Amino acid sequence: CLTETVMDTRTATAELGWISFPANGWEEVSGYDENLNTIRTYQVCNVFEPSQNNWLLTTYIDRRAAQRIYVEIRFTVRDCASIPSVLGSCKETFNLYYLETDRTVSDGIKGVDTIAADESFSQVDFGGRLMKVNTEVRSFGPLSKGRGFHLAFQDLGACMSLLAVRVFYKKCPSIVQNFAFFPETLTGAESTSLVIARGSCIPNAEEVDVPIKLYCNGDGEWMVPIGSCSCKAGYEPDNETECGRSCPQGTFKSFQGPGLCQQCPPNSRSTIEAATLCGCRNGYYRGDMDKPEDLCTSVPSAPRNVVSVVNQTSVMLEWHSPRDTGHRDDLSYNLLCRRCHSNERRACQPCDDSVVFVPGKQALKETRVEISKLRAHTSYTFDIQAVNGVSNKSPYPAQQLSINITTNQAAPSAVPIMHQVSSTSRSFSLSWPPPEQPNGIILDYEIRYYDKVGWDDKCLSMVLSETPNVVLEGLRPGTGYVVQVRARTVAGYGAYSKDMLFQTLTDDEYKSELGQQLSLIAGSLVGGVCIVSLVAIAIICTSLSEGHSSPGVKIYIDPFTYEDPNEAVREFAKEIDPSCVKIEEVIGSGEFGEVYKGRLKPVGKKEIPVAIKTLKVGYSERQRRDFLSEASIMGQFDQPNIIRLEGVVTKSRPTMIITEFMENGALDSFLRQNDGQFPVIQLVGMLRGIASGMRYLAEMSYVHRDLAARNILVNSNLVCKVSDFGLSRYLEEDTSDPTYTSSLGGKIPVRWTAPEAIAYRKFTSASDVWSYGIVTWEVMSYGERPYWDMSNQDVINAIEQDFRLPAPMDCPVVLHQLMLDCWQKDRNARPKFPDIVSMLDKMIRNPASLKAGTNNMVPGPPHHPLLDRGAPDLSRVSSVEDWLAALKMTQYRDSFLGSGFTSLPLVTQITAEDLQRIGVSLAGHQKKILTSVQLMRHQADDQSPTESV
Repeated sequence: CLTETVMDTRTATAELGWISFPANGWEEVSGYDENLNTIRTYQVCNVFEPSQNNWLLTTYIDRRAAQRIYVEIRFTVRDCASIPSVLGSCKETFNLYYLETDRTVSDGIKGVDTIAADESFSQVDFGGRLMKVNTEVRSFGPLSKGRGFHLAFQDLGACMSLLAVRVFYKKCPSIVQNFAFFPETLTGAESTSLVIARGSCIPNAEEVDVPIKLYCNGDGEWMVPIGSCSCKAGYEPDNETECGRSCPQGTFKSFQGPGLCQQCPPNSRSTIEAATLCGCRNGYYRGDMDKPEDLCTSVPSAPRNVVSVVNQTSVMLEWHSPRDTGHRDDLSYNLLCRRCHSNERRACQPCDDSVVFVPGKQALKETRVEISKLRAHTSYTFDIQAVNGVSNKSPYPAQQLSINITTNQAAPSAVPIMHQVSSTSRSFSLSWPPPEQPNGIILDYEIRYYDKVGWDDKCLSMVLSETPNVVLEGLRPGTGYVVQVRARTVAGYGAYSKDMLFQTLTDDEYKSELGQQLSLIAGSLVGGVCIVSLVAIAIICTSLSEGHSSPGVKIYIDPFTYEDPNEAVREFAKEIDPSCVKIEEVIGSGEFGEVYKGRLKPVGKKEIPVAIKTLKVGYSERQRRDFLSEASIMGQFDQPNIIRLEGVVTKSRPTMIITEFMENGALDSFLRQNDGQFPVIQLVGMLRGIASGMRYLAEMSYVHRDLAARNILVNSNLVCKVSDFGLSRYLEEDTSDPTYTSSLGGKIPVRWTAPEAIAYRKFTSASDVWSYGIVTWEVMSYGERPYWDMSNQDVINAIEQDFRLPAPMDCPVVLHQLMLDCWQKDRNARPKFPDIVSMLDKMIRNPASLKAGTNNMVPGPPHHPLLDRGAPDLSRVSSVEDWLAALKMTQYRDSFLGSGFTSLPLVTQITAEDLQRIGVSLAGHQKKILTSVQLMRHQADDQSPTESV
């Protein structure tokens, strides 16, 4: 504890000059202390006079910012009993007061204490003036009203002397503790106060825990240390208060703390003082996960003595470990596969993605791998690389061992997918692409199928086809059949394709579709041919009718044209008894209420799963009308790619709309959950279904207005169906170019909407075609958000400047061209939905047309700032962690850093093989990362606005 004196009468050599009142009260005299030293004192002894009230006021005392003051008083008091004939007014105490002020005496004096002597004296030795001296200390505070104060002493009738008065305050001394310096600190206003003092690290020290602070208590003592500092890396403590010793050359200290400098590990050195790391010597490296105290190591030599065993289109490779592992225990192997022309060994290219490596081809720990699904009669070169934790540090390629092999004959691979071309009530037509690896000339295909419901061994049927298509006949109406196909070469049959479910039409569906086709034919014939055809149609329709009339061409009727909207519900939607509906679980929420999964058990029919939309409690009549209008719309549609309305419940609560249940939910989320899992031809099949549904709506003069992947539902058989008719409107055919013009404006889905619909609210089937192009982009990018994170206004501006979305990764050229056709600025130049269905059918019949372009990106329009939205901007992203966070792939952070991709320039050099090696196995994630890398390269190259993407 330190004290700072602000007044001490013992040091006075002249009169103190204090003010006494009355004048015959306190008297300043020279006296002696107990050691007989001359001092200035004040005395008072009017004990023989009654009613004493004698005051003594000190001069002004500067408190020097102290909030609590201590007063040490040395005094003597005469024992009243020792004074003869004294009156009853004799006292043995006096009072101490203080007055806060700015050098001017004013009212407001405050008492400190009444002070009594511990000892009083009753006699005086005139030889030595023997007396008993008392010392009392009092404190007062808090002081805040002035820069200083006066002390006042009140005598009420004592015989006493003030020998000395010392005024002081307390403070905590400056100190170095925990390698932090704390300055002198005044105590608080109260004796129990704790004053916080902030510390700062001493030279060559850094914070360990923050904040760094000590508490100064009322006695001027430090207590409760919080936080600390410690010596920096490269410095060691000299004692407990200094970090003055730096590590000499040849030593290092890599960490902050109390440790000492260490000698550099083998194969490393330090050439400066205060080194935090010893650099590796030439040819030696440290891995990304190595510690600074680990020795520097080298890359391994090549593997040895590879042996191969070829079995048809599979090969087994085994090899010995390298002689030199680089003094590391993290040795692993990478396998590079190249397919070469048998007559030109140098003409090699990377192996197909379909080639299978077990247990893998990157980061292998074993010296053995099995490779399958190679092409028959094909030459391959396999390079076996030995790598360890520092291979990515070496400027030289990894040491590798190569081997050439040639495969034998093998059976063809499986057919990837089948597609239903057409269907009747007794048959359906199927087609499929050839196997990706035919391994020879396809001799024929074997097709087997069975009734899914009543299947047993006796029901299994087989047919052969020499072409990749077949018509299965003699089937039952309205029945689902499971179909598989396999190809045969001279080496035998390949594996069967996956089970595919196809459905025949019911008799009513077939008659309806045939009637529509015949009606269309009739409308296109003229003259005598028309008459003959109409007669023929009449004969055919008569033979088909037998109580059933042809439906003809239906035209959509807007339910809002009804004076009573409930009448439209009664006309187009079937009322369902609520007792037939069983609600099971909530699967979502809509604009009007909850959406449930449930079961519908119509009377006399089997139970089916359904989706149930409900109208929330407290609805208005307008909300009920708007809610049921969707049922009035859906009830007019009957097509396999339009969501089917089962019926409504309007006569009891809650009001419900019941539709068929689509197991896989919305298309956009389904694609994101299965990123990269489908072959292109299967995606095309989904797009064909959507186009078929939209063709049906267009033929009914119906415009959807909100066509998007989120409004396409997918069932368990991957059949896509158009749904959500909330923004749809009827188009009156009173002009050659029927449009719907919104007079109210309102919200529209900008990213999916054609420019003329955004600008002028003109919605047509052509604007639906524009939206279909966006849906195609969503499907091929596996649910990526169109135009990424651009604002709606930025999207509108970009489209106005003729920007169009670039092709997704691995998107076939023909599909991106279809998108661009759908995005023609002139709506009359866009294809019609029948044209789109026809184009997709041709792609499915000719799978070779669906091969992706060699650059995986179709040449797009001039560069636009929107293109940079596909990947983080290098000017904003400063690290690999930030980049992965922007891609929402932070789960790969440790994999990237552990594999040496520690900076963005290194990331821009990454390849698909690198991604496999570091553990990014999902194809969709690989595509997203590689697309981002490609766009980052574009940003890094600083292309001019006129350069192409």
